[in-house]
Amino acid sequence: MFRPRIIPVLLLKGGALYKSKEFKDYKYIGDPINAVRIFNDSKADELVFLDITASAEKRLISLDFVREVGEEANMPFAVGGGIRKIEQIRDIIGAGAEKVVINTYAAENPDFIQEAADTFGSSTIVVCMDVKKKFLGKTQTWTLAGSKPTGYNPIDFAKIMEEKGAGELIVQSIEKDGAMTGYDIDLIRSISESVKIPVVALGGAGNMQHLREAYRSAYANGLAAGSIFVYKGSRNGVLISYPEKTEIERI
Repeated sequence: MFRPRIIPVLLLKGGALYKSKEFKDYKYIGDPINAVRIFNDSKADELVFLDITASAEKRLISLDFVREVGEEANMPFAVGGGIRKIEQIRDIIGAGAEKVVINTYAAENPDFIQEAADTFGSSTIVVCMDVKKKFLGKTQTWTLAGSKPTGYNPIDFAKIMEEKGAGELIVQSIEKDGAMTGYDIDLIRSISESVKIPVVALGGAGNMQHLREAYRSAYANGLAAGSIFVYKGSRNGVLISYPEKTEIERI
């Protein structure tokens, strides 16, 4: 029986793990390699690491870090941060990652997605769409950690990325990020119904019911989150964890 992938998304800043709320208010979480070991023990489906300052600082996610994760992780993992060249993707895959996640440069140069998909195969290329409303209420995608609007509405951008050869879309609500009140179901559903490639929901999950809703009501192929995997209890104490197999089977 098919079940959605459950995917921790871990944010890197200065080589350490952080968690954000609405793409700000960053809180230190701990060491990323320790988190990998915990997710190994829990048999996580996949991991995603995003270097959230790489594009703004005009650099690539650390290849040494990717190699370290590749040596430690027992599950497939994807990384993103500052990718702008085919050679960089080749280096990242060579360092052990199965997929790359592209955000800023996908919007700046959509043809790069086609070149990357043609070179490495669509299954290697993931586009992350960060979505929020502008001041006057128009919903669109954003880049550079949610600081720069692209002018694309989410559905149009998703269709362009699919046409260019992206193998998967991560759809993230900036306004839901870290809120733990549930995904933006309308957003996720609208993208899922507009494209044929897998859609991964991200932003807002706070419990297993939220994951279930994104799968059953918004048709997400993958269920990604940050807070639910790193926080515990009403005071959000840091405790890295992953759902038990029995919980996942109920999704």
